[in-house]
Amino acid sequence: MTEKQTIRQITPNKVEASADARIIDVREPNETAAGHIPGADLIPLGELLTRLDELNKDTEYTMVCRSGSRSGLAAEWLQERGYRVKNMQGGMLEWSGKTK
Repeated sequence: MTEKQTIRQITPNKVEASADARIIDVREPNETAAGHIPGADLIPLGELLTRLDELNKDTEYTMVCRSGSRSGLAAEWLQERGYRVKNMQGGMLEWSGKTK
């Protein structure tokens, strides 16, 4: 049995400072309508595994949700499938940057 890899974490401040971050917001549409990080791809958690064709394994993604829990699960799912991912700690509750 292989040991589970730890999901790398990143702070909201570091995400905001990274101009080239590829962000995937896994919240539901009613949640993202209230505000999301500009440029983030909006892929609800329930659709993530059926939309893998939209993602590139050579790109590193930062996963985001409301508090960091769902995005942590999403990051785990993607990492298990060979994607490069980080989870934004604290989610949008900790985000102080601009929203759209």
